[in-house]
Amino acid sequence: MARPRILVVGAGFAGVECVRRLERGLIPGEAQIALVAPFSYQLYLPLLPQVAAGVLTPQSVAISLRRSRKHRTRIVPGGAIGVDPKAKICVIRKITDEIVYEPYDYIVLSAGSVTRTFDIPGLLDNARGMKTLAEAAYVRDHVIAQLDLADASHDENERASRLQFVVVGGGYAGTETAACLQRLTTSAVQQYPRIDPKLIKWHLIDIAPKLMPELGDKLGRSALQMLRARGIEVSLGVSIAEAAPEKVTFTDGRVLPCRTLIWTAGVAASPLVSTFDAETVRGRLAVTPEMSLPGFDGVFALGDCAAVPDLSKGDGAVCPPTAQHAMRQGRRLADNLIATLRNQPLKPYVHKDLGLVVDLGGKDAVSKPLGIELHGIPAQAVARGYHWSALRTNVAKARVATNWILNAVAGDDFVRTGFLSRQPAKLRDFEHTDAYLTPEQVREHTASLHTGT
Repeated sequence: MARPRILVVGAGFAGVECVRRLERGLIPGEAQIALVAPFSYQLYLPLLPQVAAGVLTPQSVAISLRRSRKHRTRIVPGGAIGVDPKAKICVIRKITDEIVYEPYDYIVLSAGSVTRTFDIPGLLDNARGMKTLAEAAYVRDHVIAQLDLADASHDENERASRLQFVVVGGGYAGTETAACLQRLTTSAVQQYPRIDPKLIKWHLIDIAPKLMPELGDKLGRSALQMLRARGIEVSLGVSIAEAAPEKVTFTDGRVLPCRTLIWTAGVAASPLVSTFDAETVRGRLAVTPEMSLPGFDGVFALGDCAAVPDLSKGDGAVCPPTAQHAMRQGRRLADNLIATLRNQPLKPYVHKDLGLVVDLGGKDAVSKPLGIELHGIPAQAVARGYHWSALRTNVAKARVATNWILNAVAGDDFVRTGFLSRQPAKLRDFEHTDAYLTPEQVREHTASLHTGT
């Protein structure tokens, strides 16, 4: 009898935790496991702003998928671009652009999320995101390049546009990105004697009336005060009306000379969820508390692409798209898959949020572990302690700890790698959101397998 085929799509927090649990919980030979991932690493996304600022090296947050002691998962190097639940086939575009078809008996959709965008003139062409390791590396090079070019320029207008930086999005990603990069440019200006420090201006804007409302009013105000004390201009209730190559127009009418626009205004579920017809909740797959997809045999979903009911809150609440929930959902789903194979009952996912941490660089941070509000050095200790403990391997922990110590002792470096230096990258160039198929295209692909064409 053929072994059941389990296909896990996505190597984020949810997918990797699911695979690790399966590798440890399944009896050898009980099932085949395959993981679809464009890269052979799990990205520790919360630390990306520190990579952009040069506090951490890219390798330290890219955790190898091949270090498992019980490694028996086949990794398919590519991205899932369509699912046919009826035929039980996943359509995959490999990193060579070759299209392959992966049959399955059980599929775990943990494809995560992509940067959410809006129909704003010039946004897709002139903004950069903070969702992938390549984007973080690109943004770092770009910011340092603006300092280099401003230092060499004799044109005051050019200097002004190169030394103004705009970050859109007052959530965790945007706030931490603005804080970490502002700290970088503040340190760097000492190495640029021809740049007036007063010309370097960072702007953090968000259409919401509060900064990081999840933290609560008190901590939100503390974070706001920290940012403004460091010279970051925070504008709430404001967004972008137009993004041009050398200027940004705000919805309140202001026009800023600016060549750096970083867009972190929220996320949306992976377009993979729309490649087949299933019920969604605000764009996320509507799953049961056991994370199965009603009406679809052998289909499970979790993490950012699924609206997993938050039973600890009730009243129809769904779990927020955070690493904390994704990791625990991955473990529970693996247990449920094993239970399915063994004809045992499934268990619902239940987890009470343990709190939030926000690292603003240096000694600045705000945290809310177990409902306790902290700011400053105690909050920084909690934030870094949480991130360090959440890293999956001892190698990653050693690299991150070493990077933090080295940065604290030796300070920042201002070196560009030359990554895409002569090719201005667009927002969509890193996430490839135009690669997904429509439900009709998926069915055409899978139908060709049966007809032999």
